[in-house]
Amino acid sequence: MFQSVAVVGATGAVGRIMCKLLEERRFKAGSWTFLSSRRSAGTTLTFQGNEYTVQELTRDSFRGHQLVIGSTPDETARDYFPAAVEAGCLVIDESGYFRMNPEVPLVIPEINPQDALKQLALGRGIISSPNCSTTQMVIALKPLHDAARVKRVIVSTYQAVSGAGLQGTTDLEEGTKASLASGNYEYSAFKHAIAFNAIPQIGGPKEEGYTSEEMKMVYETRKILGDPSIQVSATCIRIPVANCHSETIWVETERPVTPAEARKLFEAFPGIVVMDDLENGHYPMPMNCTGRDEVFIGRIRRDLSHPNGLTFWCVSDNLRKGAATNAVQIAELLSQHKV
Repeated sequence: MFQSVAVVGATGAVGRIMCKLLEERRFKAGSWTFLSSRRSAGTTLTFQGNEYTVQELTRDSFRGHQLVIGSTPDETARDYFPAAVEAGCLVIDESGYFRMNPEVPLVIPEINPQDALKQLALGRGIISSPNCSTTQMVIALKPLHDAARVKRVIVSTYQAVSGAGLQGTTDLEEGTKASLASGNYEYSAFKHAIAFNAIPQIGGPKEEGYTSEEMKMVYETRKILGDPSIQVSATCIRIPVANCHSETIWVETERPVTPAEARKLFEAFPGIVVMDDLENGHYPMPMNCTGRDEVFIGRIRRDLSHPNGLTFWCVSDNLRKGAATNAVQIAELLSQHKV
């Protein structure tokens, strides 16, 4: 058990779920501190039956703490979390800033818990949690990779507005109302209208015409699976769905994997739920996966164009397993092994 835990970004979209999960899963700590930007500092929250005042995040906030769990923008992580490490803390970071740092493990507990435990042995340092779209895909890839080695992945994502934060959800709700009323709405989280639309850009431009969100899926997949030879091509699209990211995933493996074998591999892997009955219309959809911590897989089928190809549909709650749940699971892993 950690004697003192600080939660950074406790009032944000992911931070609120993180606090809820820590409470529901009965995560134990000697004391708790909740930190946020100046805008939210001074507000109160109830956690594990006690009321706490949210404190303003500063570089001096980490003294006396052992574990820091943070859901912040990249620049906040950049500016503050090194100070937490200097103060002797272990930091679980939800931002993207440190993910590709070779000295920072990028962890999904079901896949590479040993990387987090190495950091625990050091007693301080940063452990990154992956991008939400990467997390659900890599969980789906892991059993296939272990059984037949994944060589290439082509993925298209259909990402919910909640991935853009609280304002993303507001944009969808208010933009939809305005559109139905033939009125106008000034979007804040998105460059284009999201109501009744699909936006084929998430993140800024990167190399070869790809976006930052798409390149995260390339680099993070290789790092988590420990295989830099895996080829990944991603297209990330924002759609007018409130919550849960969906993905169409095509995989080429070293040997053929039949749909029947893939179902067995998926069903045996922790954190995956198979919903695959096309005839009866039983497959994952955002509306029946939201609020859940698992990765849901359906539409499993052989690729008709490649002998070693397999394709399937994957849905997961981006605010939970894609963000808050994964961070809490890392915290639980560390707590279980802390001496």
